[in-house]
Amino acid sequence: MTAHILFVAGADADLRLPFIAEVRKSGFRVSVAASGGAEAFARAGIDFEPFPFDRFISPLSDWRAIGRLGAILDRIQPDLAQGFDTKPCLMLPVAAARRATLSVRTICGRGWVYSSRSPLAMTARLAYRLLHGFAARDTDATVFQNDSDRAFFQHHGMAGRNWVVIPAGGGGIDPDGFDHAMERAPTPETLRAELGLGTAEVVITVSRITRQKGIGTLLQAAELVRQHRPGIRFLLVGPRDSEGPLAITKAELDAHAPTVIATGPRSDIPGLLRMADLFAFPTEYSEGVPRVLLEAALANLPIVSTSMPGCLEVVEHGRTGRLVPPGDPELLAGQILKALADRSQSAVMAARLPPFVRERFTVAAGAARHATLYRELMKGRTGPVAATPQRDPDPVEAASG
Repeated sequence: MTAHILFVAGADADLRLPFIAEVRKSGFRVSVAASGGAEAFARAGIDFEPFPFDRFISPLSDWRAIGRLGAILDRIQPDLAQGFDTKPCLMLPVAAARRATLSVRTICGRGWVYSSRSPLAMTARLAYRLLHGFAARDTDATVFQNDSDRAFFQHHGMAGRNWVVIPAGGGGIDPDGFDHAMERAPTPETLRAELGLGTAEVVITVSRITRQKGIGTLLQAAELVRQHRPGIRFLLVGPRDSEGPLAITKAELDAHAPTVIATGPRSDIPGLLRMADLFAFPTEYSEGVPRVLLEAALANLPIVSTSMPGCLEVVEHGRTGRLVPPGDPELLAGQILKALADRSQSAVMAARLPPFVRERFTVAAGAARHATLYRELMKGRTGPVAATPQRDPDPVEAASG
């Protein structure tokens, strides 16, 4: 009988469609329970179960969502379920604990709770450590996207008994698919005309428009850059209205017009990347492996990023891009100006990154590693699923706890 894998995710579950389709090619039956992406999965012929939940802190709503997830598990009875994103990875182990379904967590970065020093984040961190500890106890395996997160979770007793590090696990990129999408995209000239950019230099950021993603810092940096390059445009692509209390306000964005242009979500990211001159990624929390950095790399776009875990998996400072500390608009502006001033050096660094991305972060490689993990778990294997070398936690990581 073909083993059945259920993937549990949030509103952007369709971003994982290439990975899920690749898992299906490995010989598994696949289905999805998520709060968004139904149409994309229907087009791909993948069964979809609506699973709405509140992304923000809401204990009563979360408990009800756990009940809904348990009902889904009872109805479709998958052999194994894998969660992505913070809430599903906390809910799934609870929902699956007294059921036959094996459960797998995917730690897609440490997020705002484990990265921010704000009073709210520090308070929430205490509760989330407790919850992640309970989840680790009831989870059959945990997938980390980078070794930094693995070390952090182990240091705080949240890694669980079976873990494996899979670069960009559950995500990654399909280089051929990205190349085809870029070929089919409107021309740079068409996009520039649509967005009113003319011949201006364009710095693009693809991100949720929130404070924890460093957008506030980017706005300050944009003003500093504008003072040296008055005609420059910063293009912010991504959702804002859905981002709750940490969203950048429309008034803040409007205060930086016309230098800053916020487009909202777009489906033509490959074309927009090809059109731009530079990619800026100002995130202020620990990422897993940011897909947008992989896409910017395949578009041969020079990158300036913060030096957060996850970003360091992709960009090497001075060799494949430029890195700055998070939350420092002056340093961010300085590196953006350097990247734009020395186009030849920036192009050399950008050219080094695509071969690395194509080798290390492909959807196919990640799906193959996951398929091995699923088979080992379903054979009832005990002990560590993968012998990833252990190391003492980085002092900076330990201090961040």
